[in-house]
Amino acid sequence: MDLRKKAFKNLSDIEIQECYTPADTDSLNYQNDLGKPGEFPFTRGVYPTMYRGRLWTMRQFAGFATAEETNRRYRYLLDHGTTGLSVAFDMPTLMGYDSDHPRARGEVGRCGVAIDTLADMETLFSAIPLDQVSVSMTINGPALGLSAIYLQAAAMSDVS
Repeated sequence: MDLRKKAFKNLSDIEIQECYTPADTDSLNYQNDLGKPGEFPFTRGVYPTMYRGRLWTMRQFAGFATAEETNRRYRYLLDHGTTGLSVAFDMPTLMGYDSDHPRARGEVGRCGVAIDTLADMETLFSAIPLDQVSVSMTINGPALGLSAIYLQAAAMSDVS
C-alpha cells in the first residue's frame, strides 16, 4: 500500500486535503495557532509531510526476566520490522525498588524486565542502534532515575 498518495479520505469518505492553509479558516491566527507541519508550534506534527513521506513508528511493548533475555527479544523484534521499542519493566522497577529489596521478593522479572543499574540498562540495549530506534518507557515514579540511566547508557553506546 502506497502511503504517499495525494488523495486521502476519512471514515466518512470525505476527502482530506494534504495541507490546510489560512484560506481554509478565518477563526484562528494560522502562524501563531497552527503553523505549518514540521514547524513551530508543531501542532501539525514534527515532520513536514508526516506519515505521507515517512511511516509511523511500529513500536513493540516487551520486557521479561533479565536484561539479557529482553535484549535478545528486542533484537529479534527489530530484525523482524519493529522500528521502536517500549520497555515493559517488572513490578519492583515500576515501584522504584531494586531487585534485592525485600518487597521485590517473588516479583523480579515476572511481568517485565528488572533494571537496577546502569549495567542493566547497557545490557538491555546492547547491540541496538539507539540512534535509529525510538525507545519509550512506560513508568511513573522512578522515571527520572531510569531516564538518566538510559541517557547515560545511550551516551556510552558505540552508536552515540
